[in-house]
Amino acid sequence: MALLHNRVSNEELKKRMYAETTPRTTISFYQYFPIADPKVFRDELYTALDQLKVFGRIYVAHEGINAQISVPQPSFEALKTYLYSIEPLNGLRLNVAVDDDGKSFWVLKIKVREKIVADGIDDPSFNMENRGKYVDAETFNKLTENPDTIVVDMRNHYEYEVGHFEGAIEVPSDTFREQLPMAADMLKDARDKPIIMYCTGGIRCEKASAYMLHQGFTQVYHLEGGIIYYANNVKDKGLANKFRGKNFVFDDRLGERISNEIIAQCHQCGKPADTHVNCANEACHLLFIQCDECKEKYEGCCSTNCQEVIHLPEEVQAELRKGVQKDTRHFNKSKSRLRPRLGE
Repeated sequence: MALLHNRVSNEELKKRMYAETTPRTTISFYQYFPIADPKVFRDELYTALDQLKVFGRIYVAHEGINAQISVPQPSFEALKTYLYSIEPLNGLRLNVAVDDDGKSFWVLKIKVREKIVADGIDDPSFNMENRGKYVDAETFNKLTENPDTIVVDMRNHYEYEVGHFEGAIEVPSDTFREQLPMAADMLKDARDKPIIMYCTGGIRCEKASAYMLHQGFTQVYHLEGGIIYYANNVKDKGLANKFRGKNFVFDDRLGERISNEIIAQCHQCGKPADTHVNCANEACHLLFIQCDECKEKYEGCCSTNCQEVIHLPEEVQAELRKGVQKDTRHFNKSKSRLRPRLGE
């Protein structure tokens, strides 16, 4: 029986990935469709993608699939052929990363979840088949010329902070499940106005558009393929780019540049900056924005306290790391939280 999970350390896998000479392409995709047995589907998917040396993070649930992966460029067509052989995925849109060196993932992880997007919706009458209309980049640009059009960003604050569409409204909540009712409440007086919802790759705004229709809104749209597909389209078609700044991505790159503007600030000194980093102290691992000067001053740490920790003996640092829950610490995830200046 094939091994359906990885047993090599992350450090070794990352080292192997950076030593690869075959170029890789980072892509993302999702699809809402019924999966009767997510565990069986997950195992079949893992077997096929592992053979193609695909790396990445994939979630599978009864409601569908959500994936961010990298694939060796010579295997791209084979991957596409395999995915399209799955009937509900035939013709699936594959979002190719905008600013990509292929070094986004170094291991394949496929997990079964209750939902591919945790939404908190427990209303049995809610139906994802009744969702907003897709708009492509050209239609998005035209719709936003209408002063009545409302553009809604369905991402977290740390994503919005480094880049967003002109005039987009932020929904300042900590989680997507909180954002949905909050967005409906924020826009309760605009039920008949055109509303365009967007996110990174389309998965959150598609569900959000269905939720808004469920709540009685009448003109709801969602940006096809999200920011990633929009950026590729405006480039390919020579359209005006209405996105400002950088698109945050959930892989080792932590961002891809869509326009040259830097609209965020370093969380330590306040200078213009939009590079997200994780604190070099592994017992902290806080995600925050740091400029080059502060990176040198604090040695990649979020504070002088963490800077002191990274100079301790490794065995002491290991003790500090015990029991720490990483991958969940995002600096100022919601705008509703007051943010002190990092550093001291």
